[in-house]
Amino acid sequence: LSYTITATNDGNVTLTNVTVDDDLTGTTDAPCAASLAPGESCSVVVTYVVTQADVDAGVIDNLGTVEGTDPNNQPVTDTDPETVPVPQNPLLSVLKVLTGNADEDGFIPDGVKLVFATIDRIAPDENKVYLQDEDVLDYDFLIIATGTRIVPEETEGLTGDGWQKTIFDFYTLDGATRLADKLRHWNGGRMILNVVEMPIKCPVAPLEFLFLADWWLTKEGIRDKVEITYATPLDGAFTKPKASELLGTMLDERGIKVLPNFNASEVDPHHRVLKSWDEQEEDFDLLVTIPTHMGSEAIGRSGMGDELDFVPTHKNTLKALDHDNIFVIGDATNLPSSKAGSVAHFQGEILIENVMRAIQQRELWEGFDGHANCFVETGFGKAVLIDFNYD
Repeated sequence: LSYTITATNDGNVTLTNVTVDDDLTGTTDAPCAASLAPGESCSVVVTYVVTQADVDAGVIDNLGTVEGTDPNNQPVTDTDPETVPVPQNPLLSVLKVLTGNADEDGFIPDGVKLVFATIDRIAPDENKVYLQDEDVLDYDFLIIATGTRIVPEETEGLTGDGWQKTIFDFYTLDGATRLADKLRHWNGGRMILNVVEMPIKCPVAPLEFLFLADWWLTKEGIRDKVEITYATPLDGAFTKPKASELLGTMLDERGIKVLPNFNASEVDPHHRVLKSWDEQEEDFDLLVTIPTHMGSEAIGRSGMGDELDFVPTHKNTLKALDHDNIFVIGDATNLPSSKAGSVAHFQGEILIENVMRAIQQRELWEGFDGHANCFVETGFGKAVLIDFNYD
């Protein structure tokens, strides 16, 4: 910091030996003017280096003093305090690294380095992973498990004025809790559950919501005041024909209408209308949306994904199609299998085997058949289990 301390002769006699003191910098008797006539001024500039104590305090207090001598050889002085705020920017960054065996059961083996950090991008041509804290991880083989995320802003009007008021998701904690609160106090009307487009996490989740909503509304005594419609881009209730027929019948028995081949294009939140690309329009009082899903933004920044940032993956070996030393598991793939925990579980055995085979330069095992199973809670204390694969 630079301070300019100015002495001005506001009297009617000439002052001599005018000097300046500055408490902060420890400046004393700094010459300002040998003689200072009435109305004249002189200045001294002092410089101060801000300390950590100043930043912690948030302010810097200083006192400047000027002194001179009048014609009767008497001292003339004046002081001026100055307070300068110091901007404070509290900020923490963390890089958590676990080295060695951290637990008695040896879940993290010795020799494994566990890094908690956010990925900026992958550079497959360099065999490097760049982290947002500017650290870089080198690899010989890479397993991608970056998952998926919802992107409601991809649908025009979805996150407009009605968002979390008459339009809710339940794929986020905030959306699910707000929807639950809405249903606790809802008096009824037309409810639409809409899947904007496939793929989505847990394909049976929309069906579970419908079954449980039917149960809840019945329990609350207002089921007869609610019309429930399932607007889906699929040609039936589910992706697999046999399961679709069974689940479709169960929805029909509960008075839930299935509106197939509905590809949502936009939402008019003011008039509460859900529109499709082929110009269908559905009015609603309450819209429960399962928005567009996309892969990790890091995959997009890496240029490794398809149009939805999912990684193109061999459907049986789980190797990335464009990279021989990269494998993909779970929701991060673009496979025509469900994005579900059971799928990642069944993929695990094949992925581990094929990573080992790749290290040993052996032929990969085409062992994954799209296996998935899903428990579907159907309300009133009941559930069904469905089990299926690619075929």
